[in-house]
Amino acid sequence: MNSPTSDLEPQIAACRLCAPRFAATATGHDPRPVVWFRPEARILIAGQAPGMRVHQSGRPFHDPSGDRLRDWLGLSLDEFYDQSRVAIVPMAFCFPGYDAKGADLPPPPICARTWHAEVMARLAKVRLRVLVGGHAHRWHLGTRTPVSQTVANWREHGPGVFPLPHPSWRNTAWLRKNPWFDAEVLPALRAAVRRVMNDQPDPA
Repeated sequence: MNSPTSDLEPQIAACRLCAPRFAATATGHDPRPVVWFRPEARILIAGQAPGMRVHQSGRPFHDPSGDRLRDWLGLSLDEFYDQSRVAIVPMAFCFPGYDAKGADLPPPPICARTWHAEVMARLAKVRLRVLVGGHAHRWHLGTRTPVSQTVANWREHGPGVFPLPHPSWRNTAWLRKNPWFDAEVLPALRAAVRRVMNDQPDPA
């Protein structure tokens, strides 16, 4: 029997809506959607958009940011890439390119408008949502607060949602200035991830 996502994944993989947009960037690249989800997944990692390394490899978070994120989650490589348990759905499936100064461009909103609601509808078994960065915070939480404030208020979102900063090296200074993230958020996050990975119930 075909998976409920079997019709959706090839549609996303074949998407070329942003081809003219990407061609006009400093990188001048073609679209390459990175699709990584299955309907049986219990954990959702909602990120921003693939970077250049992920664009080249076709594997989400296949970069130093992914190494840091896996450490935050307490997941091994095999666990992280186990699509039967972990879905990785960014706000844009393709690398958006660089601007003239070499900085990552934001995820094109047309990607989330076109695909995100339908993908989320297929992920009905998700118990834990890990929201990485401001773009994911805004879509999933409807918040317009700064990332630091949203992450600081992590307890308000319940045991099934964790808003995180992006694990990029650019946020290393932020992590040093906010030791509460490592001391308070990460232990709770790792405990929640392990409960879901082991099919254990949430605490009452």
